[in-house]
Amino acid sequence: HCGLHFHSMLFRTFFALIMLLSLRLGGAFVPRSLPLVTLSRRGLSSGSGARPRPELRSVEEEVDPGAVEGTDKRIVKYPHPALRAKNALCTDEEIADGTIASLAKEMFLIMYAANGVGLAAPQVGVNKRLMVYNPSGDRSKWMEETVWVNPEIVGNAEAEATEEEGCLSFPGMQGRVNRPKWIKIEGKNLKGKTFKKKFTGFEARVFQHEYDHLDGVVYIDRLIDEAERESVQGRLDELVTEYGDGGAL
Repeated sequence: HCGLHFHSMLFRTFFALIMLLSLRLGGAFVPRSLPLVTLSRRGLSSGSGARPRPELRSVEEEVDPGAVEGTDKRIVKYPHPALRAKNALCTDEEIADGTIASLAKEMFLIMYAANGVGLAAPQVGVNKRLMVYNPSGDRSKWMEETVWVNPEIVGNAEAEATEEEGCLSFPGMQGRVNRPKWIKIEGKNLKGKTFKKKFTGFEARVFQHEYDHLDGVVYIDRLIDEAERESVQGRLDELVTEYGDGGAL
């Protein structure tokens, strides 16, 4: 009986390790109900004007991490041309030789340093169709890390929800955005395996925000009305001035 018990424990341990690796590499998104869609760990308010529930509010806000140990890449800010440029598909060769995995690792380092929950490759000046996120924003919860390679939205709800969003490439500002309540996605993981997911609520919004970056779209393009645009125009003008010549509006 001791021998059987030992082998049973060994099997369960081995199975658990396989599941952890699958989540790590397979892009599994563990559903969580968090209030932020600033793609940082800042709390958000809903389009109805309701305040975030206290238990969901974050104590950390996004920061500009500047140089981050382990990478020479940095978050680019609006109106950097990379945010508007066309993004190329990640090739099979880049996936196979580890180039994409290495880039994803660097993106996670930057994301966590900025107190973010998501980051797209164009935001670090690399125009590839790659995004990473962790809905918890907590690097210790690495099982929640998600990597999408060459993702595509293949279906979405007609019904929309309004939430306040922000972006690490647009520091110091937020605005309300309408997005479909659910989406269906196809994409690849870091092994090049194709998989499909359906996200709702917070998961759907995080994905759509990052996915927009892959199409050269930024969240200010989707603000709900002109009044919302006017509310952030002063900060946008500051960012344009800070960047200088050569920006892409």
